[in-house]
Amino acid sequence: MLQNPIQVRLEKFEPWQQITFMACLCERMYPNYALFCENTEFADPRPYRVILDSIWELLTVKTAKINFERQLEKLEDLIPVAEEDDIYLVYPAIDACVALSTLLHALLDRDILFESMLKISQQSVATVVQLEEAQTGTEITNDNQKECEAVCAEWDVQWAIFRPLRDAEGRDIELIKDLRVELREDLVSNIGIELSH
Repeated sequence: MLQNPIQVRLEKFEPWQQITFMACLCERMYPNYALFCENTEFADPRPYRVILDSIWELLTVKTAKINFERQLEKLEDLIPVAEEDDIYLVYPAIDACVALSTLLHALLDRDILFESMLKISQQSVATVVQLEEAQTGTEITNDNQKECEAVCAEWDVQWAIFRPLRDAEGRDIELIKDLRVELREDLVSNIGIELSH
């Protein structure tokens, strides 16, 4: 598990900030899942998108009511199995599903929000690390992570999501919407996978 000062700072977040931070990271992992689905015809990526959209709705629409247990059931059918697919993309796709599942579990049990947020933060970094190690054959550790451009870039993005959330005065619906739009329009994943609009 790679360490970064952001992990300590996240502890001070309120629930809405924690959920938004997690949704942002899931949004960044979505292209990995979508591309895997497109390349393998494993599943339609849209149900993943719909589940994630329901979480954004919960954050921005006061009257939103979502059955998270039902969403978790739906998500279970969307998770690929590594043994069945020999293309590398299966691993980032599984990571994207695990992250979304972690977020749904946290919404069902708010006591694990902080722990879940750290898990998703680590999950996103781990996806980057796994790809880098597969490509270079070099193990990435706390000592050498600063030498890895992709890992540094991932932490930078997490900080870029963290800062405006930290600076918000109370629950800021416009900020949440802006973050969502920015990540949606960017459509580049944590490992650089780009989806065409």
